[in-house]
Amino acid sequence: MIDGALLLDKPLGLSSNAALQRAKRLFRARKAGHAGTLDPLASGLLLVLFGEATKFAGPLLDADKEYVARLKLGERTATGDAEGEILERLPVSADETKVETALQRFRGAIEQIPPMYSALKQGGVPLYDLARQGKTVERRTRTVQIYELRSLRLEAPFLELQVRCSKGTYIRTLAEDIGAALGTAAHLAALRRTASGGFRIEAAVSLAALEEADEKTRNAALLPLSALLTGLPRAELDAVSEARFRNGQALAGPALEGLCGVYGQNGRVIGLGRSDAAGLLRPVRLTAAQEAE
Repeated sequence: MIDGALLLDKPLGLSSNAALQRAKRLFRARKAGHAGTLDPLASGLLLVLFGEATKFAGPLLDADKEYVARLKLGERTATGDAEGEILERLPVSADETKVETALQRFRGAIEQIPPMYSALKQGGVPLYDLARQGKTVERRTRTVQIYELRSLRLEAPFLELQVRCSKGTYIRTLAEDIGAALGTAAHLAALRRTASGGFRIEAAVSLAALEEADEKTRNAALLPLSALLTGLPRAELDAVSEARFRNGQALAGPALEGLCGVYGQNGRVIGLGRSDAAGLLRPVRLTAAQEAE
């Protein structure tokens, strides 16, 4: 059994699930998952989880993300990215001043309408299935946070941006909306995820490198379970408290409120807990009792 996480640099042209399956075979893992899908046309950081690490996917999915996005101005496509049919071409007149003025509108809390070509479901059917049938349905707006948005390079008709945003942000939609703010059309020509939570692409490894490495080198690329809890408040339990916690009992917790990492003796990861305003620590996710770092 392998319990840990892998920072994978997913290549272009490969789905997140295909990348996951290749990594799973390389490590001969029985159980694997990932925290945050990347489309085949996107590259970059994919957090692959093995064994007990899959239990922490929820908080990892909720983490902020960072991207480098390449927009093509002057063209609107059916899918909002380079894969779709071009539906409209408009003239482009943009300079750095106009770009900065437009970007100011999209920093902070913004409203987005999810694109039809998305995995959101309506009546149990993914929106992209309806879109492929030529159907368009009403979607509710959602509020997302754009923490950082800056221009990296403008070489018309291409505009490269750095974006740091909350979960649920559609970069394709952001690209289209920025195009409209510039008085033209736009679609997402390329996308690379450079960070997820506290993890960055600089620490990631490629599938090619993993395939060429020996087993010892591959295993050295794995992060321990404790690395997935970095940044969370820490609660430490003795053996008696751990047994009660694993049985679902609430314990008198640390003087904090919210999600925290729970550890046993010798730094073993017990799982995730949540401490409420009354100071009670309740289990949220638990590792197998035999887990050891």
